[in-house]
Amino acid sequence: MNKPVRLDESWKARLTGELDQPYFAELRRFVRAEYERGPVYPPAKQIFRAFDECPFDAVEAVILGQDPYHGAGQANGLCFAVERTVAPPPSLQNIFKEIENDLGRPVSRDPDLSRWARQGVLLLNATLTVREGAAGSHQGKGWERFTDAAVAALSREREGIVFLLWGAYARQKGAGVDRRRHLVLECAHPSPLSARNGFFGCRHFSKANAYLEARGAAPIEW
Repeated sequence: MNKPVRLDESWKARLTGELDQPYFAELRRFVRAEYERGPVYPPAKQIFRAFDECPFDAVEAVILGQDPYHGAGQANGLCFAVERTVAPPPSLQNIFKEIENDLGRPVSRDPDLSRWARQGVLLLNATLTVREGAAGSHQGKGWERFTDAAVAALSREREGIVFLLWGAYARQKGAGVDRRRHLVLECAHPSPLSARNGFFGCRHFSKANAYLEARGAAPIEW
């Protein structure tokens, strides 16, 4: 018999319908077998970290990624983030660069990003696990349906969230967000391959804060 999924209760209340589906049982079997074969990232206890660090009612902003990093010691359960012992990958370096240019001052370059999560930034990858050295290896197994359901629940039940959608994949995943109830900001991905095609200069961080403050919410200390 499967053990209950260890997931923040506020999220579990919204996602129980997914957790009870046959596809999710099959996903759990696949992921368990992958961890037994190993290595798989992030560490198993961090698979649902994005949800655990940012309860449903605390979400103020959402950043959508695609896959966890697949290098040893990198992925920590938050999209774009890495462990503090790891040098920031190029995309994260570009994110920090844009924040500083946008806000006109230096900011923390701690690559862990849990400080954002604690302020209500849901750092959600579409796929929550990956095999070492094999980007995209856990795509198409069911994670995307589960994370789509999380995004849909936020769109439907909450109001005034900022969705930051970087790159074509994130834009597609966030296409169903109700733009009458939320602010959706879109631009190129921060990867070195595309950052100069619209990520640099997007000013998403100041725009997000201006929207939140106008609604009486606290700005994010990026």
